[in-house]
Amino acid sequence: MELQNKHVLVVGLGKSGVASALFLKEHGARVTVSDSKTPDQLSKEIPLLLDHGIAVETGGHGERAFGGQDLIVVSPGVPADVPLLTQARAQGKKVIGEIELAAVFFPGSIVAITGSNGKTTTTALTGQIVAAAGCHTVVGGNIGTPAITLVEQADRSTIAVLEVSSFQLETIETFRPKVAAVLNITPDHLDRHRTFAVYKAAKARIFENQRSDDFAVLNADDPSCEEIAPRGRGQVMWFSRKKEVHQGAFVRGGRIFFHDAKGQREVMLASEIPLKGAHNLENVLAAVCTGMLLGCDPQVIQQTVKSFKAVAHRLEFVARIDGVEYYNDSKATNVDATIKALESFPANIHLILGGKDKGSDYSALNELLRQRVKRVYTIGAAAAKIESQIKGPPVVHAETLENAIKAATSVAVAGDVVLLAPACSSFDQFANYEERGRCFKELVSNLSVKTVA
Repeated sequence: MELQNKHVLVVGLGKSGVASALFLKEHGARVTVSDSKTPDQLSKEIPLLLDHGIAVETGGHGERAFGGQDLIVVSPGVPADVPLLTQARAQGKKVIGEIELAAVFFPGSIVAITGSNGKTTTTALTGQIVAAAGCHTVVGGNIGTPAITLVEQADRSTIAVLEVSSFQLETIETFRPKVAAVLNITPDHLDRHRTFAVYKAAKARIFENQRSDDFAVLNADDPSCEEIAPRGRGQVMWFSRKKEVHQGAFVRGGRIFFHDAKGQREVMLASEIPLKGAHNLENVLAAVCTGMLLGCDPQVIQQTVKSFKAVAHRLEFVARIDGVEYYNDSKATNVDATIKALESFPANIHLILGGKDKGSDYSALNELLRQRVKRVYTIGAAAAKIESQIKGPPVVHAETLENAIKAATSVAVAGDVVLLAPACSSFDQFANYEERGRCFKELVSNLSVKTVA
């Protein structure tokens, strides 16, 4: 892709948008950026962009900014079907996302990991496994580091392990991972994708450019993964915690095995996994399968898994205060993720739910709520909808995270668990799920200080 003196518009100034704009400018493009936020909301980004000679449009997307462009790079937070983008495509303009831009210029191999849940943990673990095996490895994508920033660090031997979202996959054209893994597909982001079928199709795009010497890694225990498996041309490999598979990773007698054309090899004991929950066993199986496909030694995989620490905001242990344990699972931004969090504890849970609704059906939680939850504390914009759909334990309308923690702490007794697993995005009260998780940890830390005092 030739960028020198090309007119390029970057739409959306999140992390990936800013990184894309700077990359494009560095490679000779004439760059304009456009964002619907106000100048005050972009006070950090605007000076940086202007210093690099990048034109900035704020407060909305104007038709003038879209005119005369050779290329439009859209951030994942911007829906791919907004009218100006649809119009640009109709006019023959090239519209891609940051992940596609990165793939075009990345000189090495790509491992891409997607799924409704578990992406970040699996991406981080896979990156550590590949690096421990001696490969030059970079990790990024939706996990926090824009993929485009990894390009300058890479050469032909580099392996990029990327977390990719459905939003990013909407705007790919040539993106081709050597190994593409789909961990699971359950309803999520229906406020944007509108139907589960559209969401599932977006996830399946991860395979569309693969060739016969590439690999597609899928969850054999997930019906949606089985459904999309035939859509790619890569060699299909499976992982399963419930049954043996002929190609991939599985559990038998408490041991993890990998089976391919070379035969069956034992990798490690399932009991050696330090992470809580059956969903994390699945995440490890996906990472094991990917690592083995990349030629990593089983002993290296075993040692890396054994020493792996939970990623922040993913079922993260925060504190034990007066016998009550506090867990931060702020990344549980959909109902299925909250189900997995609840399944990680046998009972006595005080559950904090709520945030910005994504078109979810919260009644799917009801069986686990009745079995394992003492009380539910609702917060944020989705509170009323959640309260209308859930049944079982008493519900406290807390409104804010601080109120929820105070209310839960006032009634929790030794042996109980206070769990933030909100089943919603954070954008009603927080900038992102990380900020929500940090707030939870700070509030719990303050409780600890008061207890000691």
